[in-house]
Amino acid sequence: MQKHKTCSFFGHRKIEITEELKQKVKEVIEDLIVNHNVLIFLFGSRSDFDYLCHLVVTELKEKYPNIIRKCYTCRSETCTLESERAYWEEIYSHFKKEKVTLLGVEEEVEHKTKYTSGRASYVERNQAMINDSDYCVFYYDENYQPEMRKYSKRSIGYYQPKSGTALAHAYAKQKKKIVINVREQ
Repeated sequence: MQKHKTCSFFGHRKIEITEELKQKVKEVIEDLIVNHNVLIFLFGSRSDFDYLCHLVVTELKEKYPNIIRKCYTCRSETCTLESERAYWEEIYSHFKKEKVTLLGVEEEVEHKTKYTSGRASYVERNQAMINDSDYCVFYYDENYQPEMRKYSKRSIGYYQPKSGTALAHAYAKQKKKIVINVREQ
C-alpha cells in the first residue's frame, strides 16, 4: 500500500484573491490528490493565501472525504477542530452579534517551541511544516516586501522585516521539496 503524501501552503500575508487564482489553486490541489496521492494538507495561519487554500481544500473535502486538514500553530495562534467548530462559531457569533465563520481542521499540531519561541516563531513553524511535507505550494513573489515595522512599540525607528514566505521558499528548495509556485503558473 502506498503511503499518503503531504502538502503544505505558504504565501504572502496580503494578496489579491481572484476567481482565476482560486481556480488555479483548486486545479493544483486536485491534481495533487488525484495524481500524487496527497491526502494530508498542512496550514499555518495569518495569510490570505492560507485562507484561500483552506477554503479550496475544504470544498474539495466534499468530493474527497479522506482529506485531512492539519493546522500547525505557533506563538499567539490557535485553530478550531472541526468537531468543535459549530460550537465556537455560535459563541463568537453571539458575542460579536454577527455571523462568525472559523476555519476548521481535523488536527492541530503545536510546534514544540510554541510557548517559548520569540517573535519569529512562525519561521520555525514553517520549517516544521516543510520538513513534514512532500509538496509545498506557494504564492511567492520574489519582489514582495513586507510593511516596514517599528523596532518596538515605543521606538521611533523602523526596519524592513524579511518575508516569511521568502524564508520558507528558500528552506523548501534547500530541503529539496517539490515546490509549486501558483503565482508563476
